[in-house]
Amino acid sequence: MENDLLHDNSADQQRSASYSHKWRSAVGADPSSFSSRLPGFYQLPLRERTRIVRHAGKLSAHESNCLENYQSISRELTDTFIENAIGTYSIPMGVATNFLINGCQYLIPMVVEETSVLAAASHGAKFIRQGGGFCSQSTDAIMTGQIQLLLTDEKFPFDRVLQENQQQLIDLANSGQERLVQRGGGVCSLDWKFIEQLKALIVHVHVDTKEAMGANIVNTVCERLASHLLQLLPCRVGLKILTNLNDRRLVRAQCRIPASVFACPELLGDEVVERIVEAYQFADHDPYRATTNNKGVMNGIDPVVIATGNDWRAVEAGAHAYASRSGRYRPLAVWQRDGSHLCGQLELPLAVGTVGGVTKLHPAAHAALKILGQPSAQQLAEIIACVGLAQNLAALRALTTEGIQRGHMNLHQKNLRQHRQQSAVTDLTVPF
Repeated sequence: MENDLLHDNSADQQRSASYSHKWRSAVGADPSSFSSRLPGFYQLPLRERTRIVRHAGKLSAHESNCLENYQSISRELTDTFIENAIGTYSIPMGVATNFLINGCQYLIPMVVEETSVLAAASHGAKFIRQGGGFCSQSTDAIMTGQIQLLLTDEKFPFDRVLQENQQQLIDLANSGQERLVQRGGGVCSLDWKFIEQLKALIVHVHVDTKEAMGANIVNTVCERLASHLLQLLPCRVGLKILTNLNDRRLVRAQCRIPASVFACPELLGDEVVERIVEAYQFADHDPYRATTNNKGVMNGIDPVVIATGNDWRAVEAGAHAYASRSGRYRPLAVWQRDGSHLCGQLELPLAVGTVGGVTKLHPAAHAALKILGQPSAQQLAEIIACVGLAQNLAALRALTTEGIQRGHMNLHQKNLRQHRQQSAVTDLTVPF
């Protein structure tokens, strides 16, 4: 066994050297010529993959070390991030390849423990790349807060009073947020609704949070504004907090793929496209299937949200609520046939930021954003949506052809073999 392991290590070194030479030749002295299409990247030793990402992302030695340091959070940060801290729990970070988004090349940092997630994202992106890549757009970073007012006089003309004082309320809400307003953000509008069953007036405060995810900003604004509303209306203030159904902060990812790229020994490309569309239609008519379908979408979205230090729980809540906006739970991604092409579209609310909180403090999150080219909050949302679309495509393609377990179990068995080999090397080097 020892000779086999030595042979495997030697083969790894040869493959690494050959690949590195090809990669350096492709990139040359100009990093802007870098392509996210990296065939065989997964076959490289971990240290070599890290070195390539460090070069592509222009990471400093310190930032690269944060990725390779498997306990990269200091005691001080651990105690800052969580109450009653006792240690850390490590989850692997990898990069998905093949992403071409709005004409730009991306390696996608993803934090997840599931074996096949990155492979599926890369595989889906490879298909989409052959159709010209992803096209993605997003709205402004508008977050919404809710102030619940329990009216003590239902006949009070609240609608007229709010209309007359709307601009004054907006100005009061923005007081204390001068720096955000200077950057073009802040409270941009108010609206309200009355819930008859609760005898409650709900005021919606819409805030452009710019590069921040914005939860703390919105909650602060709601609490400040509630005291002013109390002076205008005969009411008791109930809850005052943001909603995670941010349907004014939407992102859309699209792709158009020639059917021919799906051809395999068993099926023609047109047949695969037809099966993918059928799988989407199944999810569109059945909430049991739609739930698992959307879990697959979030398999791609959550790992990027986590890698960049954003709130994956908020993103999950908003996505599933948005999937139910018609009154029936439906798939987030839509797949249709257009002649000889498969067309996909994913739309959902995505509240993510690139400043503040964990994004600012966590060294690995900082490195992940740098690998992505320091995107704006809107660009980050667009990237994340594309990963969700790629993940969904890979899953549907596998489900409708060889089955989901074939690729998943192959990767699982490969990992078990690697673990046994590494354990054997450790056993050989332990002194007795």
